[in-house]
Amino acid sequence: VAMETVSLEHQIQSVQRHIAFLKKEQMELLHGLHLEILRLQKHCSELTHDLEIKELEARQQDVLDQELEEKCRAMEAQLQEKEKDNLELRKELRHKETLVAALRSSLRNKERRFLEELKRRSHRVTILDTELQKQTEAAAYLS
Repeated sequence: VAMETVSLEHQIQSVQRHIAFLKKEQMELLHGLHLEILRLQKHCSELTHDLEIKELEARQQDVLDQELEEKCRAMEAQLQEKEKDNLELRKELRHKETLVAALRSSLRNKERRFLEELKRRSHRVTILDTELQKQTEAAAYLS
């Protein structure tokens, strides 16, 4: 009975040592798990922060893209308006070029008629001058 008691005490001590060892292992494991949980929480927080920053940047980029699109639409509208104005100016320019061509033609015709009239009058002046010389010579002869 005494041996059985000693054996039982050894077994109890052995079980207690195993329990202490297992408790120690469990504590170390729990401590490691807590550290891992903290590391993962920190990493998760960093990733969440990075994601929030990226979402903010994406929203800001979306706002910038929308602003640029609005500016682009406004510029396109201005361009269309300028092209319309340009077309009107071209029509006006063609009309004025037609008027200028007509005025030049009219001016050339008037210049030609003026030169013809000038030539006729010059010829008439020459004839009258010749007659005047003849009459002056005749008057001088008669006097």
